[in-house]
Amino acid sequence: MDDDALSRALDAALPRRLAELRSATGLPVVFGGSTRSEQGALQLSISRTVGTFGDSLRRVRVVTGRGLGGAAMARSAPCRVSDYASTPGITHDYDQAVVEREQLASVMAYPVVVHGAVRGVLYGAARESRRIGDVAVRNAGVVAAHLARDLAALAGTPAPAARRVDAAGAALAELAELARSTADPLLRARLARIHTDLAGGPVEPAAGAPALSPREREALRLVAVGSTNAEIAVAMGIGVVTVKAYLHNAMRKLGVNNRGRAVVAARAAGLL
Repeated sequence: MDDDALSRALDAALPRRLAELRSATGLPVVFGGSTRSEQGALQLSISRTVGTFGDSLRRVRVVTGRGLGGAAMARSAPCRVSDYASTPGITHDYDQAVVEREQLASVMAYPVVVHGAVRGVLYGAARESRRIGDVAVRNAGVVAAHLARDLAALAGTPAPAARRVDAAGAALAELAELARSTADPLLRARLARIHTDLAGGPVEPAAGAPALSPREREALRLVAVGSTNAEIAVAMGIGVVTVKAYLHNAMRKLGVNNRGRAVVAARAAGLL
């Protein structure tokens, strides 16, 4: 697949992935786009936005090394600032769109890296000046990794790649079935975790699994990556009391009495 086709594929996938990014990070403004080589320099074209006042960001073209996104592209690593307008460590080529028109303060940029090359950038932002937490950055990384995995599959050579995908799909299906059918809860949890790591998504819920709500599952997913109740509250845009209620309900449904066991039980049931 050539660069233009890969860029079009990323742009087409952005609406879904930006919705996931907004939910996973709790940041109200998200946007992103794909990169292309222009006159020997990598350039990002922002093509999709959610939560913005207008479309000024969609006219921005970010060059490697310029602004926060350009820094993320140059380093192939996420970058974040708590007060975009006053941060001295980045250039301020894009302040008119970012600060003046969209009034963004806290901003995170996460590169989408495919086969060692930056193919796009995902952004999350808030209009108040505050630190974007480690949990939000980790969750953004999960979304970026899923998008990179999709693009890597599209970039493979058709015939051999198709055979590899078929074989991998059959192996994952067998692994999922083993996870659902084993009577040993510890083994089931381990198999479910391996399946999630390989497939980038959870095993389908087993028959008779507890009916956790989407918000209860989201809270447990954040527990699984080491989030405190306060961090979960920020990520989900709710209060700590509500977080405790979600976790209490999840523990009750799963028949356990602490957060760690709830994560293990939910994974064993194919809910995470």
